[in-house]
Amino acid sequence: MAMLEVRDLHVAFPRGKRDEVEALRGVDLTLEKGERLGVVGESGAGKSMLAFAILNLIAEPGRVSGGTINFHGENLLELSERKIRKLRGNRISMIFQDPMVTLNPVMTIGAQMIETLQAHRRISKSEAHKLCVEKLRMVAIPSAENRMTSYPHELSGGLRQRVVIAIALLTDPELIIADEPTTALDVTIQAEIMALILKLCRENDVALILITHDLGVVAEVTERIMIMYAGKCVEEGPTQEIIKGPQHPYTYGLLQALPQNAERGERLYQIPGSMPPITALPKGCAYHPRCNRATERCRQEIPERAGGHAACFHPLTPAEAAS
Repeated sequence: MAMLEVRDLHVAFPRGKRDEVEALRGVDLTLEKGERLGVVGESGAGKSMLAFAILNLIAEPGRVSGGTINFHGENLLELSERKIRKLRGNRISMIFQDPMVTLNPVMTIGAQMIETLQAHRRISKSEAHKLCVEKLRMVAIPSAENRMTSYPHELSGGLRQRVVIAIALLTDPELIIADEPTTALDVTIQAEIMALILKLCRENDVALILITHDLGVVAEVTERIMIMYAGKCVEEGPTQEIIKGPQHPYTYGLLQALPQNAERGERLYQIPGSMPPITALPKGCAYHPRCNRATERCRQEIPERAGGHAACFHPLTPAEAAS
């Protein structure tokens, strides 16, 4: 049995008194212990919504309207709020893209870490303090003992994100969900943070769901990849297989847009058009208005993944993917 199994997950938001729109439309996901999965797509694809659904953090009036989320065989959607709070931040931790959203600006780093630890474990304050310093050292924060008395605004963006990672590791979680963990950082610090997350996951056998729009990062960090578009998974499989031989036209477009695929001074490739809002999804395949392979069938029917990586009626051949 897989550690995490998401089956046919739907998330809906009301539109008017009798209608709803779906932000997630039948998403499936499987994750083994210690496995690293990348979830990729443009803004609005449903990546963060998937993470929030797993942790039961969908804000009202949104709701999970269908499907199951099994963690070690237990459906998280059926747990009481008390039980899900015991699991959230304990066995499953999340790293948000902006550390200032996670950290309380009027509490010291040490106070926040100790509070987090004591919320999930019976541990004395002195023992908690010692463990917090140990975790800060683990994420390579200099003068870890002194940083316990610092406030978030006294730290650089890179150090704040390291603190957030240390907090995520406090309770020795089995799964970390990292939602665009390097968005607010410069390129050099981004590379350091991603290398740190990868190192910590490998050393501690922690599973990772990395949510990002950057296929380059995913190629270096993850073992499997899920491409999302308009609330659905359009392609999924081993990372290197998808990178070297994408089957879905959307995945191919994302790869073509990487800077390394353009000559110096040449304009970067851009997928024409934009992702439709969930309130105005086209009939059939949601990607068909942007796709140069679309046929009448694409405009009328919704493709599903069956026997291959991609949910597409006209997937790319290996020769086309390599061109």
